[in-house]
Amino acid sequence: MAVKRKKVTLGSKTANTRRRKRPSFSEALKLANARARAKVNRPSNRRALKSVRAAISGTIDLEETPGLMLRMGRWLLALMLLPLCGVTSWTFFSQFSDVALRLDFWRTSAFWYFATGGLLMTGWFATGLLKDYFLYLYVLGHELTHIVFIWMFRGKVSDWGVSVDGGYVTTDKSNIVIALAPYFVPLWAALVVAVFAAVGYFVDLPDAAMKCLFGLLGFCWAFHLLWTLWMIPRDQPDLRENGTFLSLTIIYLANLLILVGLMCLASDDMGFRGFAREWLANARETGEGVEMMLRRVLR
Repeated sequence: MAVKRKKVTLGSKTANTRRRKRPSFSEALKLANARARAKVNRPSNRRALKSVRAAISGTIDLEETPGLMLRMGRWLLALMLLPLCGVTSWTFFSQFSDVALRLDFWRTSAFWYFATGGLLMTGWFATGLLKDYFLYLYVLGHELTHIVFIWMFRGKVSDWGVSVDGGYVTTDKSNIVIALAPYFVPLWAALVVAVFAAVGYFVDLPDAAMKCLFGLLGFCWAFHLLWTLWMIPRDQPDLRENGTFLSLTIIYLANLLILVGLMCLASDDMGFRGFAREWLANARETGEGVEMMLRRVLR
């Protein structure tokens, strides 16, 4: 589920290569590595393992090692984002715990239908029931998210494909947002909201429809979160394209911000302004704590 640049050509050979009687040492090493990878990825009787490996097969040529300055820049940017992740996580969990302690939050029908949808998806994921079907949906949503963001950045898509064995997108443009968008944009949840909003614009939706909306949102959000967590540890080319550490930091922060937005919309006690005020207070407290610690170290 990676973005493949159009100008990258893989597996091509010229006539001059065929005329050489003996391959060079580097060519022999590449051939040995290719044979080893082919042996490892050979289909086995375990269908689940085949699906896992096929789903994470890379389509980007990542043999080029980025320069030292680029790698240091990525690590520096990731380290700069870590305090934002920490303060946002602290604010979210403190605000959520305060709201959760109030009984009114647990009694809302929106929460229970959302939680029911999420539990249904979690049960399906844990049991492995309909795994190939959900895997196909995840790959499809992954590639469609790539395509949507490619179009947003005025790129062109020349080819794409989806199957239970994996997917690919061939494009002339790729950046860190295009590469990481499928990991923090719950496409199916967004489509559910769009469909309900479009229908609600023309007709008045009954209360039962809104309950179905919350249930579907919980189902789709759990689907996005569980399959994303399942895919990330499996050496995704999308993450390595811009540095794994930086990519994981951005993915965590982006998912957290989306979750904050959903909670602020769902709860009357946890609004955007209140969250922003609490975030600034926690950031100021964190900064003061770091400053005191640095003074003690430098003494």
